[in-house]
Amino acid sequence: MLIRPERPDDVDAIDRLTTAAFEPQWFSDGSEAAIIRSLRESGDLTLSLVAEDDGEVIGHVALSPVTVDGSHGGWFGLGPISVRLDRQRRGVGRALVAEALDRLRCQGARGCALIGDPAIYGRMGFTGGGGLSHLELDRSLVQQVTFSGPAPRGELRFAAAFAAAGH
Repeated sequence: MLIRPERPDDVDAIDRLTTAAFEPQWFSDGSEAAIIRSLRESGDLTLSLVAEDDGEVIGHVALSPVTVDGSHGGWFGLGPISVRLDRQRRGVGRALVAEALDRLRCQGARGCALIGDPAIYGRMGFTGGGGLSHLELDRSLVQQVTFSGPAPRGELRFAAAFAAAGH
């Protein structure tokens, strides 16, 4: 498996993968592929990595700038992340997240945040229940990993593409 930045010829495969991966999920409203397209179009898609196996895209992760209480401060949001259904629970998502976090660190980011299951993302170094909040969500779902400086405190806001989708 190779993890690499997306290329222009990956866009349709990423769209199909994201739609298929989120379709059976109870928490999905079906907006994930549109969010990635909107992030790309607005220039907010800071990092877009694909997992490729045998020339086929089997996983994808998107990262975009976030703000905490209105300030960017070098923080980024992880997601959406998707893995082809028949390749889930085999380390593809974990490898995508690890590579994404390494690349953010190398670019001088202060940290990364996401909304997700603590049981899943805790194994990848994320913690929740701290100083970040997002809308009315339980703070345990607002996960973060800090690379440098103090952990942020305040209201987490994702790029405009998420707000347009009602997130």
